[in-house]
Amino acid sequence: MTQAEIKLCSLLLQEHFGEIVEKIGTHLIKTGSQPLRVIANDTGMSLDQVKKALCVLIQHNLVTYQLQKRGFVEYEASCSRVLRILRYPRYIYTAKTLYSDMGELIVEELLLNGKMTMSAVVRKVANRLTETMEDGKTMDYGEVSNTFVRLADTHFIQRCPMAPETTETSDAPPPPVPTLAVNEKDMYVVPNLNLIGKGKRRRSFDDEDDGEHKAKRQKQDADSKEPPPDDGIYWQANIDRFHQHFRDQAIVSAVANRMDQIFRSLPAGYNIVKQILDQYLTLLADDPLEFVGKSGDSGGGMYVINLHKALATLATATQESIVQERFGSRCARIFRLLLRKKHLEQKQVEDFAMIPAKEAKDMLYKMLSENFVSLQEIPKTPDHAPSRTFYLYTVNTLSSARMLLHWCYKSVANLIERRQYETKENKRLLEKSQRVEAILASMQATGAEEVQLQEIEEMITAPERQQLENLKRNVNKIDASENQVDETIFVLESYIESTVKKL
Repeated sequence: MTQAEIKLCSLLLQEHFGEIVEKIGTHLIKTGSQPLRVIANDTGMSLDQVKKALCVLIQHNLVTYQLQKRGFVEYEASCSRVLRILRYPRYIYTAKTLYSDMGELIVEELLLNGKMTMSAVVRKVANRLTETMEDGKTMDYGEVSNTFVRLADTHFIQRCPMAPETTETSDAPPPPVPTLAVNEKDMYVVPNLNLIGKGKRRRSFDDEDDGEHKAKRQKQDADSKEPPPDDGIYWQANIDRFHQHFRDQAIVSAVANRMDQIFRSLPAGYNIVKQILDQYLTLLADDPLEFVGKSGDSGGGMYVINLHKALATLATATQESIVQERFGSRCARIFRLLLRKKHLEQKQVEDFAMIPAKEAKDMLYKMLSENFVSLQEIPKTPDHAPSRTFYLYTVNTLSSARMLLHWCYKSVANLIERRQYETKENKRLLEKSQRVEAILASMQATGAEEVQLQEIEEMITAPERQQLENLKRNVNKIDASENQVDETIFVLESYIESTVKKL
């Protein structure tokens, strides 16, 4: 684990959960697994604060716990899981693309709360959708439930592990740590709930102050203390399934970009004649990218997608792009040449790339100094004399990918710090803008005249309004940059993970 990863984890925890949780989480990432009292002692925080912080981290699957042989419990933070917070906007946007606004809000609620019951999610989402609808219209619980079921059927959400049920007559003391487990068959099974109702709007300020209404609500809350029908069955977003979707989309997009003109002539839908289908499959199997492979000839053969080869191609394409942006098109030509030929001497690089010797030497040393290429010595004799040694340039894609991943983590950390700086510098103006918006909203709700609303709007001067526009534009650019860097992170992480598995 690098310092760049630890710093990024710290920034993400602070931004989403506050200083106390960030301090505990970062401490566990740096030190590894530790028991409760050691964490409190090392961080200088009270046991109560540490317990609450650990509860938040466990709720969001960022910390796990384990009973040690000596009888005490140790807590361990997952750095890779904390880094996934960076990808939350992408998970939410994917749910919106596939399952409209309902899918977006369901996944958003699960990510914001870590774990929730289905009934709580449905009620919350229905209320939020009702708030955005015209007066008199409400969102039915049944519609939200249907979208929830579709997300579970396609494995984008899954059940959380549960503690085994204990009988009330049992006299045995409870275990110090609950053993959580989930049956694989039940992981995506939605409980049969008959959720009847509609989303509710928030009450106006007048209603909130009305003592009679308040008393009625308290009585209703007291009457509805009975547990929901799905009490104890919690759900969470299935991050691995989202990653599978991202990987598949990246591969499809790469093939489409390479064979765009060919695939445009495909008929709409899946009703393709066998003869034409065979031609396209042969074309894919014969392509130098080798995304699709063919094994055997019986029954027309079996076609398979080579996931590792596809991920390696995506990662090397990313590396080529970075080399071109950083060093120029000639360096990119040398880099691609080394990827293709594997090992080359400097003279061979000059000849194959058709670049003058002095320029080729400078470019190779430039890439060598930044670890994009490496130099391998192959001695002819045991004494390693330079005159009797081959010096071969090569590209180690795995180490190069790891280096670029480290750069990406540093880039995202810098972007987050820049956004925090921009927000802090304009804190007073942002607070003033929020106050004005709140006053306008309350006056519009009470039916204020246009002249009154205009007077309130003029509380923010033209220069202040321009400053707010500039801030909004800068923050949007930073957010977009974060998402773009995260796409690169995903490609590099997927390639590294796939390569390590094959080693």
